[in-house]
Amino acid sequence: MSPIHWLSRDGAPWFPPVSEALREPEGLLAAGGDLTAERLIAAYERGIFPWYAPGQPVLWWSPDPRAVLYPEELRVSRSLSKRARNSGLITRLDTAFDAVIRACAAPRSSDTGTWLTDEMIAAYEQLHAMGYAHSVEAWSGAELAGGLYGVCLGRVFFGESMFSRKADASKIALIRLVSECRRRGIVLIDCQLASAHLQRLGSRSISREAFLATLKEHCRPHRGEHWE
Repeated sequence: MSPIHWLSRDGAPWFPPVSEALREPEGLLAAGGDLTAERLIAAYERGIFPWYAPGQPVLWWSPDPRAVLYPEELRVSRSLSKRARNSGLITRLDTAFDAVIRACAAPRSSDTGTWLTDEMIAAYEQLHAMGYAHSVEAWSGAELAGGLYGVCLGRVFFGESMFSRKADASKIALIRLVSECRRRGIVLIDCQLASAHLQRLGSRSISREAFLATLKEHCRPHRGEHWE
């Protein structure tokens, strides 16, 4: 494996050009640095995201191709639409960010670990406090049944993780996210890496070059705001 860039915690956040990301493992660009809000925002604006296991340094990624979902391309099957109507779940925005990210961090039934470290949770909670990170929640009465969270910069939403405690709860939250994106003029939802689950809902892969072109046009600094 070729050497990667090691980032310093000192000075202004810096990242190497994403064209220098490795092919194996795909998209690994740099290691080290920190998870300050300033650095995270700088990373997302450049098409970079953190992803690492407990005990590892912070690892920064920019894969090629990139999985994305255009809001107008969401595919909701007839059966999912019916289940969403009859589920009794109510969706809300930004009312339980801390609970959502911790639910996303919980080990899945088929897994024994989590990639959401305490450091990462604290970092995204800070972004939420600043109005950049958002949660979409699916509620069954007073019970949080599912949801997702991510980061919004300009007209791009960077999806991070989702969870379900009831059947289709995360899909129902995604439907609400897409509706909110359309309402707010958000043109792209970043899904990071391709998955069969998201492909069935309409996501597709585009080149890193095309992804960065979208960021250049639509991912511009703005003041954070909480969604309602």
